[in-house]
Formats: sequence, C-alpha cells, structure tokens
Amino acid sequence: MQKVINVLAVVSFVGSASLIGGAGYLLLNREALIESVKEQVTKHATEAITNALPGMLDNAVPEVPSATGGAIPGVPPSGF
Repeated sequence: MQKVINVLAVVSFVGSASLIGGAGYLLLNREALIESVKEQVTKHATEAITNALPGMLDNAVPEVPSATGGAIPGVPPSGF
C-alpha cells in the first residue's frame, strides 16, 4: 500500500511541476507568442483579401460602353 501512495505522490509532483513549468514558459514568452499570432493572422487576412479582391472588382466595375453621347443630354457632341 505504501508503494501505491509513493507512486501517486510522484505522479502528483510531476504533474504539478509540469503545470508550473508550462505556466512559467507562457509567462516568460507571452510577448513572442502574441507577436507570432498577430503575424499569422495578418498574413492569412491579407491572403484572403487579395484572393477575394479580383472577383469583387470584376463584379463592381461596369462595362465600358461602346458608344457615348454628349455630356449634356439633348446637346450633340462637338466632334473634335
């Protein structure tokens, strides 16, 4: 029974130590981790916008007319 208790104590110690170590790592490296995430989000957002932009522009820009009239309705063009 004592061996079981000793094993549980060692497992508990290892778990606590790893939890404290992980928290310490995150605390010490939080600035670098935040910057890394910001760079990834910016990169993916830029790619998404760049890929969507040509289709949006094609749909938003009307076709150029083949013939035009005068600038003022009812007045014929001067014909330079």
